[in-house]
Amino acid sequence: MTKMTEHPNSFITELKKQPWAQGCVLEEPFWELLIDWLKEYMFPEFLSNIVKKVEEIIEINPDLSEPETLSLAAKHMVEFLGARLATVRIYDPLTEQLLSSGSYPFEEETRPSHVPLENSVAGLVVKTQKTYLVPNILNEPLYHDKQITERVGIFSLLAVPLGIPHFFPHERDTIGVIQIYFPHKDRAFTPLEIQAAELMARRLSFVIARKKILAMHKVNEKKEAIVRKIFLKLGASEGVKMKEVFNRVIPELADIINVQSCALFSVSEDREYALLEAGYPEHQGFHGIGKRFAVKSEPAFALVLRLQEYYDDSLYEMVTPSYILVMDPQKSRIVSENVKRFSTAYNINSILYMPLNVGEEITHFMTFDALDHRQRYTEGEIEIFLFLGRELMKAQRMERLDDILHDFKNPAIATAGFARRLKTLIEKDYPLEKDSSIYRYLDILVEETNRLQEMALSIYHVGKEKVIDLTQVLQHRFEINKEAIQEQLKQFVELREGPFQDNLFVHCYPLLLERILDNLLNNATNAIPPRGGFLAVRTFSEEKWACAEISNTGNLSEEERLRLLEGEGRGRGLYITHRIIRLLKGKIEISIDKNITTIVVRLPRHQT
Repeated sequence: MTKMTEHPNSFITELKKQPWAQGCVLEEPFWELLIDWLKEYMFPEFLSNIVKKVEEIIEINPDLSEPETLSLAAKHMVEFLGARLATVRIYDPLTEQLLSSGSYPFEEETRPSHVPLENSVAGLVVKTQKTYLVPNILNEPLYHDKQITERVGIFSLLAVPLGIPHFFPHERDTIGVIQIYFPHKDRAFTPLEIQAAELMARRLSFVIARKKILAMHKVNEKKEAIVRKIFLKLGASEGVKMKEVFNRVIPELADIINVQSCALFSVSEDREYALLEAGYPEHQGFHGIGKRFAVKSEPAFALVLRLQEYYDDSLYEMVTPSYILVMDPQKSRIVSENVKRFSTAYNINSILYMPLNVGEEITHFMTFDALDHRQRYTEGEIEIFLFLGRELMKAQRMERLDDILHDFKNPAIATAGFARRLKTLIEKDYPLEKDSSIYRYLDILVEETNRLQEMALSIYHVGKEKVIDLTQVLQHRFEINKEAIQEQLKQFVELREGPFQDNLFVHCYPLLLERILDNLLNNATNAIPPRGGFLAVRTFSEEKWACAEISNTGNLSEEERLRLLEGEGRGRGLYITHRIIRLLKGKIEISIDKNITTIVVRLPRHQT
């Protein structure tokens, strides 16, 4: 005979209290054998069932939408607990309401889309993060829709908290409630039922967390695809065309939104007009590029630009700080009659408006016209749309810059040509002393316009590498910088030249070397305090390096010095300098000593 296991007296005491055991006069070994039998035959089956349900919840397909995921988890909980139905609500911090996010059986159309956080069963569970029992809904003051008992045939409620931890410091935890309804009045919930429901809710949190991780991975993949498509276009020799950028990028969003059209708008400085910069598809029926719209003619424009407040509580639009979603253009009051006619003509059933910020100022916004009847977008989808908008803003600026650069070379070449002709005419018709100021300024004008021409022609080609003397180049750029100091009326600047090393040759692009020295001399000059100081240059060799040194009065913090070494200082000049130095296989050093800043540029010395 198997040795009987010792059991806590409380188990046997609880068994004897049951109504069916009241009339039983049985010896103590019977109760111990009964508990052994329950443990051996009943508990394993119960544990097997709950493990099976927990595993079914964990194995929910992460590719399902969030409402589908939550509804399927609710189904498993209803089946295990023998309930009538279950609903899931997620707290939305923007509206401070609990939004309907899934149910089983799926009856989202007949349920209130949101319930308040205050004075509700769901709100109490969310705030306390503790399970709440409602034995009889008719007697529960926090449950207001008492008609549900007759309409659906449910009288008791088990409400358990749902929590999903945040992944990043700036995020909040996602919190909600699962409400499980039963057909019984005055139902007594057992501890085992409560623990099972809480366990399944915690496993559902794991499912949503895994889904969130996969969604973040998908967001990053989308971002990479968007950047890849845009930069493929930016790298093309024919330059940037926003039409082609849109045509490359928008198909990447097909699995997020069934886009009928989308557009990028810029905002005038007075914020009275929105200018259509680019769109998809680009034909007059959808987007007349360059067309201007008065902001006051489109209520949604004024809202997205935060020029007016939104006080309505309509079922047909959702207004948040990050976006505006018009869920039914025909019934929304923030959509103009023109847009309603446009939506009817092209079967547009929802419109998303996305503001694009530069700092605190909204300079652009995007619109997405969808064939879908969208009720909301996920955080990941909104993040992708914002990322897309910012990348398109960059591409738009690149398109304009590309246009300017394309046309820049003609006036640059013409100016250089006329400067050379002017010098020839003066030398022929107005002979002057060679050391006169006119000749000196004329030489500078010719040299600088020639350099301007070379820069214009080097936009796509930087010319040919040559062997040049670093000392001569530095002396010449220092002479030009002297004139710039005089033009700026900068006073109390002492100029120091030398010592210089002769025959300090480097093999590089002359134009790029001049750009490096010009940027550094300009920065050093501007860094001299208003009370005055000095600007000094010298050259020297050090092992395999040819070195140009520029020193100036002025101090830097160690933090600023390290930023400058990484090319992260304010302005674009130092960034250009670092990029060119890397191109020339050189390096830059910055040191600070007793209110003196010294920059040394080292380039590989050419051995003749």
